[in-house]
This record gives sequence, structure tokens and C-alpha cells, in this order.
Amino acid sequence: MIHLQMLRKSSQTRWRKQLSQLFSTISQLSSQQSKPCVFQPSFGIAFDIDGVVLRGNTPIGGAPQALRRLYDDFGILKIPFVFLTNGGGFRESKRAAELSELLGVKISPSQVLQGHSPFKQLVNRYENELIVAVGKGEPAAVMSEYGFKNVIPIDEYALCFDNIDPLAPYKKWSTMEATVSSTRKRSINSERVQAAFVVSDSVDWSRDIQVLCDILRTGGLPGSEEGPQPPLYFAHDDLKYQGAFPSERFGMGAFRIALESIFNSIHTRALRYTSLGKPNPVAFKNAEVVLKQLASPFSGNHEFQTLYMIGDNPLVDIKGACQAGNPWFPILTRTGVFKGDRHSNHSDFPANLVVDTVEEAVNFILRNEFIKS
Repeated sequence: MIHLQMLRKSSQTRWRKQLSQLFSTISQLSSQQSKPCVFQPSFGIAFDIDGVVLRGNTPIGGAPQALRRLYDDFGILKIPFVFLTNGGGFRESKRAAELSELLGVKISPSQVLQGHSPFKQLVNRYENELIVAVGKGEPAAVMSEYGFKNVIPIDEYALCFDNIDPLAPYKKWSTMEATVSSTRKRSINSERVQAAFVVSDSVDWSRDIQVLCDILRTGGLPGSEEGPQPPLYFAHDDLKYQGAFPSERFGMGAFRIALESIFNSIHTRALRYTSLGKPNPVAFKNAEVVLKQLASPFSGNHEFQTLYMIGDNPLVDIKGACQAGNPWFPILTRTGVFKGDRHSNHSDFPANLVVDTVEEAVNFILRNEFIKS
């Protein structure tokens, strides 16, 4: 009997020891899993969208499989990357959701840097001032989300001034409700516009050029006498871009040329404006800041040896990366604006590397950085 009790006591002791060791192992594993990943890559990637990863809403150049290589087996981002595009007109959160669905990977809003994203930096200056937002999509909603509290889309602004657009009766395609409250009209008619923002591509060039000229030559109040020109901002200055159509389409830069030509023909002083987005170095500096935050979310102090810019437009993507300087490494694809042969490069703004597709570009980057995926 005593011997049996001793055996039971010994068995219970061994069981408690094993259980203690098991809890200790679980605790260690849990502690390891809760710690942030110590791997911080020495490089990051910025992708253009139109003509590089998408044509219209169709993925091109092996983009989905190329992007999947930048995530681990659990869908967690392992290589920091952003989309650096001059496109826009929609909130970054909405664009991120669209890209996630089209490309089959999880894209966060912070990874989407659009041409108008730098407008956020102007909120302190115009937060409560009347500003006009121009462009397709939801330009006023974009600006409101950035923090501008008194923004009006040019569609609605034009409706506040009777006969400001003489062609309006002939525009049967317009979907804008053709009424604005009398109170709203009186408010707008008595307040000067402090700045105009071209957020995305103009949908109605004739109306927008007419109304912008009225705003800019009168000190912000159409129909009044000439006055100091309010500031004018463009999200970018792309002359052309690669859309779903086989040949390039006119971009915001073409609209700017038309507006500037007409304004300078009717005004004694030349049009003054500011263009952001690529190739402006500000766009690349902003991308570098975001990439650092993605690589080191707790400090943002991560330093990169190389930042790759993958684009299709030598005058925008490659020129911008070259002007931004170290650590940018420009890569040019042949799936968009640039369509040179396998042995050609752009004469004025040559890239460090020319490839056929974005998938080929990512393969090169991962080989170059000695990463097996």
C-alpha cells in the first residue's frame, strides 16, 4: 500500500513537471509570435499603375503573381511597396479596395499615393476657405477627407452662376442635377474663391476652362472686375497616359496647356500654377517616407539602400526618379507609354533597366537583392 502511494506521488510529480515545461514552451512561443518581425529589407518598391500593373481595369504584365511574391504565405507584407500614381479622383481607401480586388492581394490605403495626395499638406492654409475642386470621380469628397471644410465641385459651382456655361443646354450627357438652392447660390455668388484645385482629369473641358478663367481673372468671383489671380494647383502634369485604348490618351497636362493658352490670350499676366505629382521630387520624397513607415512601423527611421521605381512613362516615372536621386533606381517597362524594342532606352531620360513587364522587373529586383521567393 505504501509502495503504491509512493508510485502515485512520483507519477504526479513527473506529470506536474511535464505540464510546467509545456506551459513554459507555450509561453515562449507566444512571446516570440507577439514580437514584431525583426526582418527589415534594405529596399522598397514604388509601382506606377496605368500601363504597368493595369490597363483600364485589366491586370497586365503578370502583375498579380509579381505582387504576390512581396507577401509571405500568410498574406503578410514582407517587402514594402507603394503605388505611386498620378491618377486619382477617388479617396485612397476606395482605390485601395479596388486594387485589392483586381490584383488579388491586400492593399492598404497607406500604400496608395495618388497625384493629389500631397494636397493634404495645404489643409492648414485653406482649411476653412472656399475652394473649387475640378475633375472626374469625387474630387470634392477627396478634398473633404483631407480636411478641407469649404470645398465645392466645379459642377455645382457652375450651377450657381446663371449662363456661365453657354453650352450647358446642349450637354445631354450631363448627370448633374440642374438645380441649386437659392440660398446656396446667394452664398457662393458673394464669396470669393481662394484657390482652385484640379484633382483629376477634367470631364468637361469647355465648361471647366471657361469657369476657371472666370475665377482666376477676377480674383475669385466670376462676373466681377479683374483682380489678383487666386492660387491654382494641379495634381500632376502628365501630357498623356496609357489607358485601355491602344494608343495613349491626353492627361491633365494637356488640359493645363489648353487652359494656360486661353488664359494667357485674354489676360495681361501669365497664368501662375503649381503642379504636384510625378515627376515632382516632392512625390518621390513622400513615397520614401511612406515606405519607411511600412518597413519599420514602430519608428519610421528605417534607411533604404535602394528604392525601385517601376514605370512606363520616361518623362514622368523615370525623369522623376532620376531627379529624386539616391537611393532611387528607375526601371522602365514596355507595357505602357514606352514601347521601344528590347535593346532601346529613352534618349533623354534613360532608365537603369528596361524590361518587358512588371513581373520581369520584380524578378530582377528579388534576384538583385538576393531574396528567394
